[in-house]
Amino acid sequence: MEAVARLRNYPTSPRKMRLLADLVRGMDVENALNTLKFSPKHNSVAMEKLLVSAIANWRVKNEGVDIAEANLYVKTVMVDGGRMLKRMRPAPQGRAYRVRKRSNHVTIAVDSRNPVTVTENNEN
Repeated sequence: MEAVARLRNYPTSPRKMRLLADLVRGMDVENALNTLKFSPKHNSVAMEKLLVSAIANWRVKNEGVDIAEANLYVKTVMVDGGRMLKRMRPAPQGRAYRVRKRSNHVTIAVDSRNPVTVTENNEN
């Protein structure tokens, strides 16, 4: 059973975020977390927090299942364009240039490679 986490209106361009999304797509969760932790890109901090959130969402959905046995991996990562703030920058001869400050929406889905079986503790 997959779990999803979403990050909305993160203030960086979608193109820069897609570079990180392509790195971690299809990876095991442990490898993806290590890749994001040691990546020099400033977006990797937000992507790492989002991945940790997706893992926590998976843990809530699948209570009683060990994460190590589930063999979690990053199933999908989607980066879409968000709202765009439009600002003006002074230009020569009294003109103004438009500056578009982009943002993006990121969606991460985490799933298990092994079929998940819930084990209940019946200790009485």
